[in-house]
Amino acid sequence: MIYSMTGFGRAEKVTNTYSLKVEIRTLNSKFFDPLIKIPKEFTQWEIDIKSVLEKGLKRGKVNLTIDFIPNDYVDTPIHINEKLFKLYFDKFREMAKRVKSSEEDLFKLALYSPNVVIPVEGENEVISKEELTEAIEEAISGCNDFRKDEGAKLEEVLKESCRAISSGLDRVEKLDPERIENIRKRLSNAISELKAKVQYDENRFEQELVFYIEKLDISEEKVRLASHLAHFLESVDQGNSNGKKLGFISQEIGREINTIGSKANDAGIQREVVTMKEELEKIKEQILNVL
Repeated sequence: MIYSMTGFGRAEKVTNTYSLKVEIRTLNSKFFDPLIKIPKEFTQWEIDIKSVLEKGLKRGKVNLTIDFIPNDYVDTPIHINEKLFKLYFDKFREMAKRVKSSEEDLFKLALYSPNVVIPVEGENEVISKEELTEAIEEAISGCNDFRKDEGAKLEEVLKESCRAISSGLDRVEKLDPERIENIRKRLSNAISELKAKVQYDENRFEQELVFYIEKLDISEEKVRLASHLAHFLESVDQGNSNGKKLGFISQEIGREINTIGSKANDAGIQREVVTMKEELEKIKEQILNVL
């Protein structure tokens, strides 16, 4: 079973003291690539939040958005660093006088300067880290269910293209004896013409001929391609989704198809090679979105 890297999950929780909404959207990426948009109240837990996301989602571009609204009658515990506030305010007022600017917004500017207003951790927190984590994990679960459904569609597309390549290989198998016979005929005619025109070392000529025929032999490539295709299908059906592994196998499949094409020296087989390459490109495109 495979999972898509495209997913969406949501969790909402409303209590007497707050309203919380968590949304997760994921897209394909080679690595775990989080983009987190959270209220200031949760910045202290940002590292823990990333850890929860990576553990639950493994890989992909992950967009997490958290909306948090405390109820109006709940006082969010904060600490105001009055000494630092005064330092900011005095400095801003001094600069304003220097440039002959209005002092109208200096209070707000100083109040929202770094480390002036600090949320207080402790028993009086409106929401605990455990409650937040629970909501995030619920959204992750929903996202993974979405990924599973999308993965089922991906799986069918991958298997269909793999079967198409396998069918192409079967046709190559049928064409190969005729290809070999055509090569023999061409060589036989060429040798007959050569004997009538020039003298040559027959032993050396036979050695070169054997070497040439061996270079055109695609028996090993056909066996390896069949093996890679079987391995690909087995990996798709495994319990754990592994897009990177499927990517590696698809590279090996492509290598064998290319070698068959370069050795074939036959129009019919070349056509089958082109068709197999088309199906392989479909596989590679879809694998980019496999977890």
